[in-house]
Amino acid sequence: MQSKRFFYSIETQVPSNYLRSLLHFIYRKYILPQKQRFANVSRKIVDGNFSLAFTVLDSGKQTLNVEIIGSTPIKVEITPLDETVPEARITEVKQDIIIAVELFEEKMRESTLYFAWREGEEIVPEGLHGKEKKSINRLFLETQILLSVVFISLSIFLFLVVGWLAPVVLLAIQFVFVFYSNKIIARTADWHITEKNPFIHVLEYHLPLREHDEFMKKLSKDKLIELKKEVYEQLISAEGEIDCKKAHEIFLKYGFKCDPENLTTRKVNVYNLVERTAEKFGFPMPEVVVSNTIIPNAAASGPIPNRGVVLITTGLLVQLEDDEIISVLGHEFGHLKGHDPLLLYGLTGAEFLLRFYVFLPLFPFIFYTYFFLLYFWAVMTIIYFIAKFFEARADLISAMVVGQPKILAEALEKIGFKRLLYERVPSYRVQEWISLEPHPPIYFRVDRLEKLEVPVNVRHPLVKSAKDVTNGFFASL
Repeated sequence: MQSKRFFYSIETQVPSNYLRSLLHFIYRKYILPQKQRFANVSRKIVDGNFSLAFTVLDSGKQTLNVEIIGSTPIKVEITPLDETVPEARITEVKQDIIIAVELFEEKMRESTLYFAWREGEEIVPEGLHGKEKKSINRLFLETQILLSVVFISLSIFLFLVVGWLAPVVLLAIQFVFVFYSNKIIARTADWHITEKNPFIHVLEYHLPLREHDEFMKKLSKDKLIELKKEVYEQLISAEGEIDCKKAHEIFLKYGFKCDPENLTTRKVNVYNLVERTAEKFGFPMPEVVVSNTIIPNAAASGPIPNRGVVLITTGLLVQLEDDEIISVLGHEFGHLKGHDPLLLYGLTGAEFLLRFYVFLPLFPFIFYTYFFLLYFWAVMTIIYFIAKFFEARADLISAMVVGQPKILAEALEKIGFKRLLYERVPSYRVQEWISLEPHPPIYFRVDRLEKLEVPVNVRHPLVKSAKDVTNGFFASL
């Protein structure tokens, strides 16, 4: 009886002329370092595409046949050789391949020139932002716990000024920041997306990997910025587009040629992606802003959906496909639907008031000794653990409303591939659960999403998410 075969597609931004290098990278970085785990390794051409095939060994026993086809998208076929092979083992091998693909893409990104722009807008080269903008964004995005921590840390100074009214004054100020966080975030973004001007253009020039080291020796970071400025000012700003013929003279000044095969372009209707997501949720169209940074991220902020803002980075547009972006946006809209910023504000505010008006009068010795550090760490650990309930609920809401839990799982695997790699170590998994990080471990989120059947119907998403997170934590011990 023939075993069931599992087929997967991995969307990738790797140009077609680099797919052979990708399979060679997987062979060198995944197969060779642990060759005792593999057998029957072969490389060949299948229907005009390069192929890498191997057999996975577990305790010396052949358990899975795997074939990776270097097409666009990348095709993966996994065939169990024994009916007793658990599906979790198949998922692990698939994730190994995704991690290897993402590691290759990361290596490529190190030798890739990125150009992103919006028609009719001021050119904002990626990588020229100051640290202050990144810090402001971290304060107000996601569940806004960091904002609460900053305010609480400043409380001791306010206490010296206004005495026992300090907590109330501080929380009132914080509420103003939370209520207007959408406006603050919008002001720090690079571009405001509108229905009349909805597109972001992204161009990537992939330097040949063998030339990267030599190229970086020639070009310092400042020189690289100069090159990008010339391209923006002489080509993009003046003509609204770029191609190798026009860029050749500029590139030649900096010591390399422009090969059309290494040039990829993408025009993304960002407004449409957000609008489609908002329609699924029945929300009014939020304000949409884009930050030109290669770090893939999306976030929604604001106290209620009517005062929401959605921020997307150009890195997310580069790394994910449209359906993956919509599923990620569904997660962010899940935060708005659940009023998570206000709930987390209420949670941290309640602890703050309880600490000053109850615990401090009853147990003053705690707050004047090193015990306060232990108390503060314990409280923050509990608050961040509760925050994981809201993040898990946002995943669940995206699965319910957008209806693509497996697509969201794939997006998380791409964005969080490094964490997935570290989370293979049991001790690191436990550390992730109790760390001051509002998101549950990636492995937990991916596994949970992949087990959901569409349509997803959950009566109480927050209760379900709290149970799942708690069970996931205890399972890691």
